[in-house]
Amino acid sequence: MSKDGVILLHGIFRTHRSMGGMASYLKRNGFKTFHIGYPSTRQTIEQIVDTIHPRVEKFVRETEGNVHFVGYSMGGLITRAYLNKYKVPRLGRVVMAGTPNHGSEVADFLKHWWLYKKLYGPAGQQLVTKLPDTEKLLGAVHYELGVIAGNKTADFIGSRIIGKENDGKVSVESTKLAGMKEHITIPVSHVYMPHSARVRKLVRRFLQDGHFGNR
Repeated sequence: MSKDGVILLHGIFRTHRSMGGMASYLKRNGFKTFHIGYPSTRQTIEQIVDTIHPRVEKFVRETEGNVHFVGYSMGGLITRAYLNKYKVPRLGRVVMAGTPNHGSEVADFLKHWWLYKKLYGPAGQQLVTKLPDTEKLLGAVHYELGVIAGNKTADFIGSRIIGKENDGKVSVESTKLAGMKEHITIPVSHVYMPHSARVRKLVRRFLQDGHFGNR
């Protein structure tokens, strides 16, 4: 059994329960897990980082081994912002799944709609493709990073807005990040990604071995 821990960060308009299945899977495979919740539609990414910090810090103190991060969708951006602001002792590996590292054209299209602003809040305005001061907020990659992208979707409107290979919400190209160790694209939609058995296996493999293995 590993002594390592994994912090799982959910996407916008989701709760910690959306990462519960992945957390249970990783726990069965020997990891100590913490799928943390936060007010994703009521705070900015900066505010969310400070909101979760005391609980992350406590989990790190109580974990003997390395501490890994798994971020789904906006959870990957929160991971980046957190690791840019706070130092994590015994930082392990990081996996991002469906993360709009360069924003989403869907957010560009919807950002001025009153319903989008009401439902997705201030963080929803930070998912655009031209976010000011991105590097200051999210920083450069200084950790071992694996990125999973999807290219299957039933969201034909979102796919048409994006106009290139995508998962319905995020383009494959937007998930890529300078400094990442490995990138993989698989046929899975953005919405289904946290629940995909293949995504879970890829996450486990990267956390354990530092690569996605046999594709």
